Amino acid sequence: MTAFERVRLPAFGGVAEWLNTEPLGPPEPRGKAVLVDFWTLTCINWLRTVPYVRAWSQAYRDDGLVVIGVHTPEFTFERDVDRVRQAVVARRIDYPVAIDNDYAVWRAFDNHYWPALYFVDDAGVVRDEHFGEGRYDRSEQVIQRMLGVRRELVSPLVEGRGVEAEADWQQLRSPETYLGYARGENFASAGGIAYDERRDYGVPADLRPNHWALAGPWTAERENVLLDAAGGSIACRFHARDAHLVMSPGDGGPIPFRVLVDGAAPGDSHGGDVDAIGEGLLEQGRLYQLLRERGTVGERTLQITFGAPGARAYAFTFG
Repeated sequence: MTAFERVRLPAFGGVAEWLNTEPLGPPEPRGKAVLVDFWTLTCINWLRTVPYVRAWSQAYRDDGLVVIGVHTPEFTFERDVDRVRQAVVARRIDYPVAIDNDYAVWRAFDNHYWPALYFVDDAGVVRDEHFGEGRYDRSEQVIQRMLGVRRELVSPLVEGRGVEAEADWQQLRSPETYLGYARGENFASAGGIAYDERRDYGVPADLRPNHWALAGPWTAERENVLLDAAGGSIACRFHARDAHLVMSPGDGGPIPFRVLVDGAAPGDSHGGDVDAIGEGLLEQGRLYQLLRERGTVGERTLQITFGAPGARAYAFTFG
């Protein structure tokens, strides 16, 4: 007997709201097997796993699999239920989703990660768990064992598209980089970062790999950096096929931005949220795909410049 077999499915108490279903509570969620998926809408690691969870839900629903998504926000703006609804539609999620804004379900599972998968049998016992990306074939095999079915796996056939595409792991040499001072690292502007006060910054000429810098007037806050005047920018030196930035316009209107790579327009290597000349529009809080390299992947400097104040930037992620 594994350690998992002694752990029972916690109650879904404290859920602020349910999407795609009427409110659920034990024993209602239980089918022959339950898959609980913890996520937050801006997490690139979750975005790259959702095609698999979606495929499993569809492939095994008639066999008795119940998938329950639990949206537990990482950033404050992710508490907006309308934003979560939009993410549910964009990601084509049709299974129940619990809005866990107060971390009640997160704490009940003693969870610490996005994404996190918990595999629960028909007796309500947690049989397995997995954190992060990967291990898709094995996870599907766990589902099949709990359901008592055996057939060809769907996981090898899954192909994520757009922001859901699997990372280029061989070329990924840059880590997730938080910009707020609570978790921010590798800040390269002269003089360091000032907490909760406006300061003018500049980008050094020799930005080192996996470092970032600000240009113009910004206020560094716990979760993010806030632009105080039009024309400010963020630069980051990275090595990856894809570059994303989690950002929000706050309470303001849409904010235009321009992305340059090594000082030039991205061209064919633009991401899904910018065009070939690097122009994009910050309309809502989410993860924005700025670059997807179509040619040789190498070390690059990305700079994003905003056309209006109020932009909030939270974290760079890469793929």
